[in-house]
Amino acid sequence: MLIEKIHHVAYRCKDAKETVTWYTKYLEMDFQLAFAENQVPSTKAPDPYMHIFLDAGGGNVLAFFELPKQPEMGRDVNTPDWVQHIAFQVDSVVTLERIKARLQADGIEVVGVTDHTLFKSIYFFDPNGHRLELAADTSTPELLSKAAAVKWEMLEEWSRTKRAPQHAAWMHASEFQA
Repeated sequence: MLIEKIHHVAYRCKDAKETVTWYTKYLEMDFQLAFAENQVPSTKAPDPYMHIFLDAGGGNVLAFFELPKQPEMGRDVNTPDWVQHIAFQVDSVVTLERIKARLQADGIEVVGVTDHTLFKSIYFFDPNGHRLELAADTSTPELLSKAAAVKWEMLEEWSRTKRAPQHAAWMHASEFQA
């Protein structure tokens, strides 16, 4: 099987209109399409839905389903809030800081700018409770090569010990962060 790209990624939303408005305002995504039916085409389940599609740039599509007849959506209580997230790349740290300021001006809590050496990120939640990350690339070919050189060794050590290998601890060491 040869995957060409991700066609779209779909999540649940609480309110389709609010979600479109939020993503167009804060992340400047274009609203592409909307589909709504009373029956799920694949399963034939009688479950009305609104399916919306947003342009996430670079041929990437972010989609949401509003499901008004289903129980209120929640999070996996066994997974910390910081784990499951959608990360979007932006063109620069300047853009990252501009979007952070826009979010904070409207009272949206933002974590970061966090320096990961290879990129800088901010983290926040959309109105549906989905954690989002915006990342600006700050890597160099040398840093990427250094990180890639230890990936298999780290994975093998983690698999054996379930303790964080220190092969790439340099990425969060102060001498590498600006």
